[in-house]
Parts: sequence; C-alpha cells; structure tokens
Amino acid sequence: MSSSDRQRVERVGSRRARLTAAPGTTAEPTSADETTDAPAGAEGAAGASGPNDARMRNEVPPHY
Repeated sequence: MSSSDRQRVERVGSRRARLTAAPGTTAEPTSADETTDAPAGAEGAAGASGPNDARMRNEVPPHY
C-alpha cells in the first residue's frame, strides 16, 4: 500500500485535527434499511422477538 492510499491527519485549527476519508469510503450517510443484514419483514416475524421486547422498549430510565 502506498502512502497516498492511507488516511492522513489534517489540521483544522490550532488544536484540532481530523482524518481524511478512508480509501473506498464516501462521506454520504446510508439509511438504516440499507445497512441491515436481516431480510425485510424479519422484525415482525413470529419468534423474532422475545417475550420481554415490548416491555423493554416502553421502559425508560428515570433520567430521561
């Protein structure tokens, strides 16, 4: 791998820095539908969720 293929550190200000984009990546975000590995509709399928899933989604810690 040559040095031009690697990420570099760029100075943004006097004390801040950031990395350049990694080779083969883009800065554009992807939607959650595109990033999941599960087939569509697997969340609602029978047996896909456990008995406590609904309760856990509704419970919120007291600091919220």
